[in-house]
Amino acid sequence: MPKATRQAFGEALLEAGAKNPGVVALDADLSKSTMSALFAKKFPERHFQFGIAESNMIGAAAGLALCGKIPVASSFACFLAGRLETIRVAVAYNRANVKLVGTHAGLGIGEDGPSQMGLEDLGALRSLPGLVILQPADEIETRQAVEWMIGHKGPVYLRLTRQKVPDVHGPQYRFEPGQADVVYEPRKSARLQASVFASGGTVGEALAAARDLAGRGFAARVLNCGTLAPFDDDAVARAAQDGQRIVCVEDHNVAGGLGSAVCEAAARRGLPVPVVRLGARDFGESGTAEELYEKRGLSRAHIAEACLRNLFP
Repeated sequence: MPKATRQAFGEALLEAGAKNPGVVALDADLSKSTMSALFAKKFPERHFQFGIAESNMIGAAAGLALCGKIPVASSFACFLAGRLETIRVAVAYNRANVKLVGTHAGLGIGEDGPSQMGLEDLGALRSLPGLVILQPADEIETRQAVEWMIGHKGPVYLRLTRQKVPDVHGPQYRFEPGQADVVYEPRKSARLQASVFASGGTVGEALAAARDLAGRGFAARVLNCGTLAPFDDDAVARAAQDGQRIVCVEDHNVAGGLGSAVCEAAARRGLPVPVVRLGARDFGESGTAEELYEKRGLSRAHIAEACLRNLFP
């Protein structure tokens, strides 16, 4: 059943808090939006509200981590990335065991408009050494990613949607950090023509596009990249070997995000494969998530067209 990954995070954080008394939650005046309010209601003594002071929140999270706690600090993705210097020094440089959670990522937040859209956060945070970056595609993956994140020793950034997203994984799915998973594979008799790499809110659109293409006789594989750092170079190598082209689709600027990660992986391996990148190329605007995905080229129809014709450079 469709659910926003921020909602799944809030529920999973509550469960993690019940299991581990070392888990604490930090917020910057947005707990009802990030869904950490669920944790705050159950464990008020382990919830810290900082108001509109994200740098203070991040610095305090680093201090709590260095004292042995497992701090989960959440805000909108754009507001966290805007405090890059604090994350760089307090969290990444110290290898502090801080879990940063950025919700309301990308164009998918809709009517809130460009000032609230995190479209550059991945580009900023992927530049920090040692920071694991996760972007789950649905409720099942989010819950498992949160569980893994809490148990992992080291800094993590978890990127989540405001909008509801469809289920793309079944009950047998098991989250494997650092590995892309195939959510759609064409019939064995079909010759693979393209591999679509997607992450977060765009995975459902990519899956729908691949099914549409199958009805038109075009074989496309869809890979969900739930981990953006460290990245799965092997998945790119397999895609380059098996198919004729790679299409990347992400709810983020084309610079620094998933498309950049795929191109970097191809360059590291010396792979001569064309890569088409679909993503934001400007600041956002107000509209529904569906309208903005269509207008900015992230909808199922645009993904299918990119697989067929490589219209987008």
